[in-house]
Amino acid sequence: MASSLFVSWQPGNYQRTVKRTEDSFQACNDLVACFQERARVERQYAQQLSEWSNKWKPVVDSSPLYGSLKKAWQCFLSSADRLASLHASICRSLVSEDGDQVRTWQKDSFHKKLFGGFKESQDTEMGFTRAQKPWAKRLKKLDKARRAYHKASRKEQVAREREAHAQGNPDVAIDKQKKIQEERELVQQEAEKVRSRYEKVLEEVNRYAPRYMEEMESIFDQSQEEERKRIVFLKQALLSIHKHLDITNNESVRAVYNELHNTLMAIDEQEDLRWWKNTHGPGMPTDWPHFQKRKPKKGRKTVMIGGVRVRALYDYVGQETDELSFKAGEEFLKIEDEDDQGWCRGMKDGGWEGLYPANYVEVV
Repeated sequence: MASSLFVSWQPGNYQRTVKRTEDSFQACNDLVACFQERARVERQYAQQLSEWSNKWKPVVDSSPLYGSLKKAWQCFLSSADRLASLHASICRSLVSEDGDQVRTWQKDSFHKKLFGGFKESQDTEMGFTRAQKPWAKRLKKLDKARRAYHKASRKEQVAREREAHAQGNPDVAIDKQKKIQEERELVQQEAEKVRSRYEKVLEEVNRYAPRYMEEMESIFDQSQEEERKRIVFLKQALLSIHKHLDITNNESVRAVYNELHNTLMAIDEQEDLRWWKNTHGPGMPTDWPHFQKRKPKKGRKTVMIGGVRVRALYDYVGQETDELSFKAGEEFLKIEDEDDQGWCRGMKDGGWEGLYPANYVEVV
């Protein structure tokens, strides 16, 4: 136990634990800065999506593509607009929710001292210092006793070697040998006294060690509890950031891509070819030369009371000012029956009236 004790709790060997408070404070600053930068990335991506969509919308709208294929291309652009809104909201969440949450917790958890540092780290350091003060005094006393004992041991060794040399040397007088022997005995007695003091001090240190360890561990456990709270909070903060960034589970994103996929799957080559045939091919209304009556003008035919609701089968762009224009799928009222030239009169919801080819619509 003594060996591990000396390694773990040597005087001053707690600074890294104390420094965790300042490190955690700095980690909060770095965390906020890191994800503020990520928020800027999200904002820039949202802007780029919008710019890309706005750039290509007029190109796609005027594209020679038609029918379901054109709708699919347009859906990519509308999907980009919706995704741009989503990434803009991610940017706002990272800054206003996650960033503010960390800043608020940081302010409540770290209390700066007037002349630098934090109250929490100062309290921890003072606790360790108080616990180590009596221990440091005992270690100092032990070190002094140890050095004295080692010095006495070296002196005793020299005296023994001197005595052994004198005893084997016929040139050394008997009186001189006796004096050397007496000096060795005195040195030996002194070494034994010093050793006894060293062992006594060491025993005192070992008796105090459990109390010292208990006091140090108490302060350390308090520091661990503070660190545990920091870890728990930062875990929740990171999970919140993950929630905002994880678009794989976002219902809005799923809806965007589901709609896009459905639109792509709805591309129908047969329907598109049929539309082209009826609009620009042999299925389009023919205009063979024949004796033409003047097209009826507004109010010339019998008005149908209430009208009949019809739906456009194809796009039609009026060629004259008294003709009605519409898109495929658009609904409006037929207010006059078909004339002998195949024209009907219709009225849109906004009140606009005009003539249109009868075979371009069906009754709803």
